[in-house]
Parts: sequence; C-alpha cells; structure tokens
Amino acid sequence: MNYQFPRGFLWGVATAAAQIEGAPYEDGRGPSIWDVFCKIPGKIPNDGTPDIACDSYHRLEEDIAILKQLGVKSYRFSFSWSRIIPDGKGEVNPAGLAYYRRLIDLLNENGIVPNATIYHWDLPYALQIQGGFGNREIVGWYTRYAEILLDNFGRDVPIWVTFNEPIATYVGHAQGFFAPGLLDEKYARQCIHHLLLCHGAAVKLFRRKHLENAQIGIVVDVWKHFPAHSGDPADEALAEYNNECTGYGMFLHPLFLGGYSDVLTRYMTEHDLTPKMEPGDFEKICQPLDFYGLNFYNGLIDDAAAEQEKAKAGGNFQDRPENHTEKLYEVLHMLAEDYRISIPIYITENGVPQTDSPDVAALLDDQERIDYTAGVLAALHRAMADGIDVRGYYHWSLMDNFEWSAGFEARYGLYYTDYSTLERIPKKSAAWYTDLIRNNGFSN
Repeated sequence: MNYQFPRGFLWGVATAAAQIEGAPYEDGRGPSIWDVFCKIPGKIPNDGTPDIACDSYHRLEEDIAILKQLGVKSYRFSFSWSRIIPDGKGEVNPAGLAYYRRLIDLLNENGIVPNATIYHWDLPYALQIQGGFGNREIVGWYTRYAEILLDNFGRDVPIWVTFNEPIATYVGHAQGFFAPGLLDEKYARQCIHHLLLCHGAAVKLFRRKHLENAQIGIVVDVWKHFPAHSGDPADEALAEYNNECTGYGMFLHPLFLGGYSDVLTRYMTEHDLTPKMEPGDFEKICQPLDFYGLNFYNGLIDDAAAEQEKAKAGGNFQDRPENHTEKLYEVLHMLAEDYRISIPIYITENGVPQTDSPDVAALLDDQERIDYTAGVLAALHRAMADGIDVRGYYHWSLMDNFEWSAGFEARYGLYYTDYSTLERIPKKSAAWYTDLIRNNGFSN
C-alpha cells in the first residue's frame, strides 16, 4: 500500500540536551539533577553517565551535517537550563547562550526548522536542593529562564515547547527510577502541580512577547493502557488507574479540560496525596495552545489476573515484548474526542530501541526499526484520513545516546554511535528515512 502525506508535512528527528551534549562542567555549566543522580552507584546500567554522551557540544557542526544528509525538515532539541543559568536562577552564562545561538543559526542556515524544548528533565541541581518543583517559587525561576530564552532566540525559533514528558517529574519523585531518585508520591503530586503552573506562566509570557512567527505548545507522552479483556472489571480498573493516576491523564485533563479528573481527584483524596493549590491555579494552567506534541512509543496491555502490568516508570519503557503500533490510531482519536484537542498535533517523538550488542553489523541492519516505524506511520496516515490534524513527525532519535535510566544499553538512533570513538554511522533505517522524506511517503 502507498502512504502519501500532505504537502508541507514536517519530517524531523529529536534529541535532548542531557542525552547528547556531554561537557557537563565546561564553559560555566552547572550540574543538573541527572548529573548527580547518575553518580549514585547502581542507578544506571554499568554506572553510565552523560558526562560525554555523544559529545555533541564539541561536534555540533558534524551533527548538523548529519541532519542535512538525512534530509530532515526540522530538528527538535532542548536547552540545558544549567548551561544557560548554572545555578538555575542567578547569573546568565554567556557561553551557554553562545552555544545555542550557534546551533540555531546553523539550523536556519541549512533550511532546517528549529523546534526548541525549554525543559527536558534536566533541572539544575542547585534548584533541586531548594525544593525543586516542590517549591512554588519555581514558577518564578522557570518563567525567568523561559524569558531569557525567548528574548535571545524567540525570533529565530518558530516552534517552542514548554515541557517534554512531564511524567518524568512524577517518576523521579514518586518512584525513584529517574532523577532525582525520590520515593515520595505526595511530594511528586505537588511537583506536578507546580510544573503545570510553570507551563501556564510560560505560555502567558510567550503571548506577551508577540512573536508573530512562533508557536508554543507542550509535549505529553501517551502510553495508553488497554484492558486485556474488555469488560473485565479488574483489567478495566487497572488500565484506568495507569492512565488517569500515573499516566497521561494527570496532565491532559488539567491542560485541556481544566482541573484534575474525577478519578485522579478521588484517588488523591483517598490516599492523602492532594497537592496544595491556590484559587485560580487551574485557570493559570489551562492556557490556549498553538499545538500539542504527542510522544508515542507503544500501547500497553493490562492483564490483572496474569499480573502482567507493565512497569510504571513512564518515559521510554524499555521492556516491550510486543509493539502495538496500531494503537496510535486509537490514541489520536482519544485526544480529539475525549480531550477535545482541536489544535494541530505533531508526533514529537517515536522510536524503538535496540539492545546494545558487540555485534555492530546486526545493529546497523535495523530492519525491525523500519518495520516498526512503517507500522506507526500507517496508523498515523489512517487517523489523518479521518480528519485528525497532524502536521509533522519526529523520529526518536537522530543517533544512539544516553537513554536516561537505561544508560547506553538502549539504542534508538538512526545513526549508530560508537561510544569509544564517538563516530556516528548510519544504520539501514537512516537511508529508509531519507527516502521517506524525499518521497513524502512510503510503500509497504
């Protein structure tokens, strides 16, 4: 079957600062919560750290050349807060601004649309020890940081994201799998509430800047849980809990419908987890957006009787015995119908991991990634034919990188990264993706 996409469809790739840049203490950068978390023995496989990662901080021109070679129309990246403001709220670091100025200028010079994420999980550690997102003062800290970025780059970046996958904040504070590695669900609920207030404040700030050629949105990942047996009360309840109380519902409901859902409100009340709130908070959170960014990786099947509930870690689930690419179709309809999202949607991340192996030839011959991506795009094409307004697709990721709590064990890249030499080697999927972009579609 032939799958053609609309003219002007934005094909891209995505990365994140903490995962590719390295150079955590160079040119004035301060430590982030991930720099500290990764130093705790046993937290990351083989005690891996992002100290070097892909060394993109020193190989920027090389990576832009790879983007050009791939033929992508857009590049999604993130700013490192502690590279811009080393302690999170004090003096601005000129070297940090200069690095991102060079990145953005190179993208624009090469005809690649910059898509910038203000916050992608790497809170300055200096703010964490002051309460981090659990401290309501972070709304002011974050808004100032966002204003520095908008004042310096707002007219050169057309697509802005306030937060990427805010569930990472929940996982890091309630479940301990991510930085900062805490196990305090009540504190995590407070952090989520403040994070949502940060988002709302940044959107209002963005509007005041009158950046006519720029848009702003948020990226929320959806790992939708489905009951293994429709109508089975235990399976239905498990899926509802995973979706509403520890998954996307924590964010989509306040962002697009206002307030927390009845399911989540009841759960927090019963377990004494309700965050402190002030009158007007939900009006501040629920701001009109220009687009919604969907990170989709898989659909998850909950079978309570067999105790096959997937790990609740959020983010990039690495244990996926089955890939349910077809579930993207249902997720997109859910967004439009249940959450009434009528603004344009971008698939801001999508990919599949390979487990690291000494067999480099096998990693380069990644037909599984091609088949997976084709399955996702087929489901996307079907939803778009129904009228779901999706404007672009970003593959995760440009190259193998530091995959958070999976360290260097999970390889998501279109390019293989040799971590001993830092060479980037194109995989089979890179050529396939280049053809896809050139043809604005594919056949299978």
